[in-house]
Amino acid sequence: MRALIQNGYGGPEVLAAADLPEPGPPGPGLVAVAVHAAGLHAGDVWIMRGEPLMIRAAFGRTRPKQPVVGRDITGVVTAVGEGVTTLAVGDRVFAESDQGGFAETALVDARFVRPAPANLDDAHAAVIPVSGTTALQAVRLAAVGPGDRVLVIGASGGVGTYVVQLAVALGATVTGVASAAKADHVRAAGAGRVIDRRTEELGADGARYDVIVDLVAAQPLGALIGLLAPRGTLVLSAGTGSRTFGPLPRLAAAVLRSPFTRRRLKPLVARRSGDDLDELRAHAEAGRLRPRVDAVFPLDRAPEAFARLAAGRVTGKVAIRVRGDGEADAAARADADAGAEPA
Repeated sequence: MRALIQNGYGGPEVLAAADLPEPGPPGPGLVAVAVHAAGLHAGDVWIMRGEPLMIRAAFGRTRPKQPVVGRDITGVVTAVGEGVTTLAVGDRVFAESDQGGFAETALVDARFVRPAPANLDDAHAAVIPVSGTTALQAVRLAAVGPGDRVLVIGASGGVGTYVVQLAVALGATVTGVASAAKADHVRAAGAGRVIDRRTEELGADGARYDVIVDLVAAQPLGALIGLLAPRGTLVLSAGTGSRTFGPLPRLAAAVLRSPFTRRRLKPLVARRSGDDLDELRAHAEAGRLRPRVDAVFPLDRAPEAFARLAAGRVTGKVAIRVRGDGEADAAARADADAGAEPA
């Protein structure tokens, strides 16, 4: 089978498509999926770089222990392991794997495999699992509800786009922070206002928010707390942070500070969830969750997809076509024809 392998840590040069043996039959609780499309997310870039350095303790000191990385997939079940009763051969599914997703065949824990949204093609379904689950857990952690004033920092990215859409679906009024070039995309996701992150200062207009979801970590923690309503909630998810520990010091500071303020400071550690995939599918099929596929690359050009995402040139999501007849490419062209702004 063809697969994307990672030979070390660094830039896109550590990635290459290669021929590998097909995996064996799925063991108990697993399913084999013929992968049609795969989605990229920011975590894939951090694994490519091996940063923050602390992740190497889990993934491998000099290179990933699992050479085939990738988590977001859409495809068709080709075999089921012992004890799997909720899926059958021939089912079209989307899933969050535990690495190994950037390959023509992936073995995935059946608990995290669900029927794919019926109204989405492979590329658009494949970019939902990790970013969509993170966004869903963020709005749930903040208890977003009707009438809430929500600020999303990093609103044009994969997670940010979904946070905007889900918050609007819950009846919130959303302000997004993004570059001016991506403002139209954020408005199309449902934001009532977009703040240019390069030219506008947060809080200069005196606005206060019931919920802030920070996906960037570019603003001092105290400044964000000052933007909250008296009993508002700040959700902190990822961001860059230090080269060694990443966002952990910032998240720890929020935990330590939380008991001393009426505002709620909540670090988000997203977890895989099959139930959340079911909920995301329902949102997608109802039109409340609308993935934006910025570009699609064939598997042999996957390093270019990583380079595009790492350079911040993606609006929404980027996908990899692993199998198929170009359906994903056609889907991306349809996005462009609909007037989506360039990255």
